[in-house]
Amino acid sequence: MPMYKPALLCLSTVLILVSCQPSQPAEDAAATSSGEISAEQLEKGIGPVTQVKLDEDVDDELARTGEQVFQTKCTACHKLNERYIGPPLFDVTQRRAPEYIMNMILNPTEMLQKHPTAKELLAQYNFTPMADQNLTEAEARAILEYLREAGEEAAEETKN
Repeated sequence: MPMYKPALLCLSTVLILVSCQPSQPAEDAAATSSGEISAEQLEKGIGPVTQVKLDEDVDDELARTGEQVFQTKCTACHKLNERYIGPPLFDVTQRRAPEYIMNMILNPTEMLQKHPTAKELLAQYNFTPMADQNLTEAEARAILEYLREAGEEAAEETKN
């Protein structure tokens, strides 16, 4: 019997350690293991941005910064008012959550691999994947503000 005590001690220690590990909620664990995404990820995208606080009015200074970043990093594939290599973006802020937009900017590879809407867009645009521009969260937020402004301007033009 004494030779079994060390083995039993090791086994019980392992069981205690495993049972003390934090666990994912059952639905999150199932979604992760099956490759599905959660309802929150469906709305907000997959990536580092989980919440964006938008002011009611567009921040003009931030939008100017966003326009500069957009002109430098995005116009090779995107136009505001027409389909190009990627989709037109003038109304993207009416179609997608701000978190989704920023996560698409910051995490395009994983979004295109896992998010159903991003996958559909990839197929629709002839399998041209969005390049990761290695932007910071601040740059992505500035682009979002620029797209908000562009969306408001486009809405005004269609009213007139």
